[in-house]
Amino acid sequence: MDMEPNWDFYRTLLAVLQHGSLSAAARELGLTQPTIGRHIDALEDTIGAQLFVRSSNGLLPTEAALELRPYAEALAATSAALLRTASGSRGRVGGTVRISASEVIGVEVLPRILVPLMDAYPDLDIELSASDAIEDLLNREADIAIRMTAPAQDALVAQRIGDIPLAFHAHRRYLDKYGRPQSLDDLAGHRLIGFDRQTAYIRSLVKQFRIPQDIDFSFKADSPLAQLSAIRAGLGIGICQNGLAAQDPDLEHILADVFEIPLGTWVVMHESIRTTPRYRVTFDALVEGLTDYVRKTGRRNPA
Repeated sequence: MDMEPNWDFYRTLLAVLQHGSLSAAARELGLTQPTIGRHIDALEDTIGAQLFVRSSNGLLPTEAALELRPYAEALAATSAALLRTASGSRGRVGGTVRISASEVIGVEVLPRILVPLMDAYPDLDIELSASDAIEDLLNREADIAIRMTAPAQDALVAQRIGDIPLAFHAHRRYLDKYGRPQSLDDLAGHRLIGFDRQTAYIRSLVKQFRIPQDIDFSFKADSPLAQLSAIRAGLGIGICQNGLAAQDPDLEHILADVFEIPLGTWVVMHESIRTTPRYRVTFDALVEGLTDYVRKTGRRNPA
């Protein structure tokens, strides 16, 4: 390598990898398409390798581009963490906190928890990453995470909230039309809502909680939010959080005596930021709000 590349080149590389075209990357970064092209050309000249080839489907990354991708992602995460850290100052609650949570928690549960927090601290800014992917707290892809698996790294501070119960629910309109199942075997005669593919996490749930492995789903979606919406619409019977279903008087809890999935929940952050005011008050607010949410579902935090 003849010279050290500009960090902006790696940001541009990552945007092109994510969006598949110079024009889309330009819109994402707020730059012109010729500028994006110059960044890629300059990076190719510096490393001495081609990064993309054109095809009918857009720009296809070469092996060299794919090898650089994890380093570009690490730089992006570090840059974002630097900006969040610089946005705050000691002794006051202000600046940016990035929270990582599942789609359902992020959309259905967190907003009402964050309202009193942000009312109390008007200088506090929240970034919410609502995704079922687990973001790396050690590398500061997020500052605080709400996780449904116990954290294993020693450098993380974790507070176990308790179990969020999941169970079968359906809209009463669907049940009035097609009947109410009295056993797990009865589900075979119903229109069921579920996942379109079994991830490792789903396979573990199927094995642990007696979910029939041969269920024939009539409506499949890889998004838990899409499944929840389908249940609310009366499309069929599906699994969702008891606490969310209880908020809708038209949803009925099905097979309550024979089936339930207790979803363990933790609030987690890196120990290096635990004493920083904005992280501490956000962490505490999430613990308090989620504990209240779990309490209302009837599952208390075990001693």
